[in-house]
Amino acid sequence: MEKLERELKTLIVDALKLEDIAPEEIDSEEPLFNDGLGLDSIDALELGVALRKAYGIKIESVTDDVKQHFANVRSLARFIQSQRAE
Repeated sequence: MEKLERELKTLIVDALKLEDIAPEEIDSEEPLFNDGLGLDSIDALELGVALRKAYGIKIESVTDDVKQHFANVRSLARFIQSQRAE
């Protein structure tokens, strides 16, 4: 899981062109949106596309479950692992 979290942090920084932060500066429990990393809805869409390309996961529509999966890096890693298991 740790390796996947590191990959996700790098993907977030690269896909969203976050120039002010290095992947290792992102805490796995830090919220991705609002007061945490400060991502917005456009970032969420771009991140969703990047995740689909990188991991082949399917994100049907924005539901409360999807919002929970995108809460932080650790929850995203769990979501990706669960999608791979199916």
